[in-house]
Amino acid sequence: MTMITNHLPTAELQALDAAHHMHPFTAGNALGAKGARVITRAQGVFLTDSEGNEIIDGMAGLWCVNIGYGRQEMAEVAARQVKELSYYNTFFQTTHVPAIALAAKIAELAPGDLNHVFYACSGSEANDTNIRMVRQYWALKGKPEKHILISRRNGYHGSTMGGGSLGGMKPMHEQGGLPIPGIVHIGQPHWYAEGGDMTPEDFGLLRARELEAKIKELGPETVAAFIGEPIQGAGGVIVPPSTYWPEIQRICDEYGILLIADEVITGFGRTGNWFGSQTFGIRPHIVTIAKGLSSGYAPIGGSIVCDEVAEVIGRDEFNHGYTYSGHPLSAALALENLRILSEEKVVDHVRDVAHPHLAAKWAQLADHPMVGEARLVGLMGSIALSPDKTRRAAFAAEEGTVGLITRERCFANNLVMRHVGDRMIIAPPLVITPAEIDLLIERAWVSLDEAAAKVRAEGLWQAA
Repeated sequence: MTMITNHLPTAELQALDAAHHMHPFTAGNALGAKGARVITRAQGVFLTDSEGNEIIDGMAGLWCVNIGYGRQEMAEVAARQVKELSYYNTFFQTTHVPAIALAAKIAELAPGDLNHVFYACSGSEANDTNIRMVRQYWALKGKPEKHILISRRNGYHGSTMGGGSLGGMKPMHEQGGLPIPGIVHIGQPHWYAEGGDMTPEDFGLLRARELEAKIKELGPETVAAFIGEPIQGAGGVIVPPSTYWPEIQRICDEYGILLIADEVITGFGRTGNWFGSQTFGIRPHIVTIAKGLSSGYAPIGGSIVCDEVAEVIGRDEFNHGYTYSGHPLSAALALENLRILSEEKVVDHVRDVAHPHLAAKWAQLADHPMVGEARLVGLMGSIALSPDKTRRAAFAAEEGTVGLITRERCFANNLVMRHVGDRMIIAPPLVITPAEIDLLIERAWVSLDEAAAKVRAEGLWQAA
């Protein structure tokens, strides 16, 4: 067995990385000059880098390592599956046991009549599937003109041509000819930054009713579906006002359009329920899944589809799929991950132990002079950085300047806490303990203090 335990010195690894590895969402030349942080192993909620630093992973990788790192059971399942059936496709009227068992388990866990699974390798791929599926659905119902999908500005649905188009992130749309035709965007329910003097409840209704206005503008006969994340993750952990999702549901029901809940981040326990749709009372026709489905131990994603949509799609050949749809190794690991989540009552742990403990500590961060807001749902949190919290004011410096300073201080203090503009966000592994939460918060306070000092020293403590 080949094991890479003794590695090259950090500087040599960084040089090789810079010479040959193109990173996602990165200015490669700048990273090459700085040198990437090299992670060499991980256990539980902690990472270890090539210099021996032990880092608490406040982002669970990329929102995905729900059961924590280094689970021996997952290694054993992977070895057994590779020996038994390393690969076979699910094309040509063929299937295999891991894909069957996983689909049945997902259907058991999913709410309502979401009883069918179309596999992909990621959330991006799954959302590409969703575009084609909803258009094919309406075509088979004799309404091919219903082809437009409505999404939200600052939403995130992946980085493929389809997923990146569904998402509403301007920097992504500036590259590669996005969005593709037939996708339009409405405003986001971001009360803190955009609500002005309105109450959160009134603002939630205002933003939800933009969907109704857009449907009327385009013509209900042309609109196929609306897609949204229960909580906008990569957009900054934007928790919608309580009025938002009930009104979105009413509008979708009234105008007869499909509702897609992108649960790539919120699925499999993140919000204290198996699905974020349950937390917010959403009744979707399709749910996008990935990330926590396998806790990142193998690439896998998919679309959970309701009975009615699946029945219509099944009337004809759906000319769509991926070489690795339902890959046996990924499916076996996802199934074991779901077993661990179920048998170890990890979702209960989030709801009854980890969330209450983190919520109390997280709320206290709002007392910091640079924090204007602290929000948390389940184990998904954000803080808004502000030079004047009484006005919810943004910094005068280019958006993200102060966030980046804060993120760098977090890294220096061995805490992974991500910045989105001038919001700091966390989504730690769901198995995090109260003691580990205390350590995370301790490092967050130190990092905020150091960042605030640097912001003041550099003359950046000015409101826009």
